Amino acid sequence: MLAMLLCVLAAVSRLESGRERLGRQRLEDALRRTAVSCYACEGAYPPDVAYMQEHYGLQYDKTAYTVRYELFASNLMPDITVLENMP
Repeated sequence: MLAMLLCVLAAVSRLESGRERLGRQRLEDALRRTAVSCYACEGAYPPDVAYMQEHYGLQYDKTAYTVRYELFASNLMPDITVLENMP
C-alpha cells in the first residue's frame, strides 16, 4: 500500500515540474490509482477528490487542471475526467 501511495505522489510531483501534454493523462492515472487504492483498503471508492487529498496525500495544481469526479455507487469505479485549464 505504501509503495502505491509513493508512486502516486511521485507522479503528481512530476506534474508540477512543468505543464506537458502528458500532464493531464498522468493526473488522471494518479486519480484512478488512488481511487483503486482506497477501494482496496476501505472496501469503497472515495466519495470525492477532497477525500483522496486528505486521506491519501493526492496533490495537483488546481489552477492548471479541472477534475470531474462522479461516483455512482461506492462499489463501482467512479467516472474521472481531467480537463486542462486555459491560461
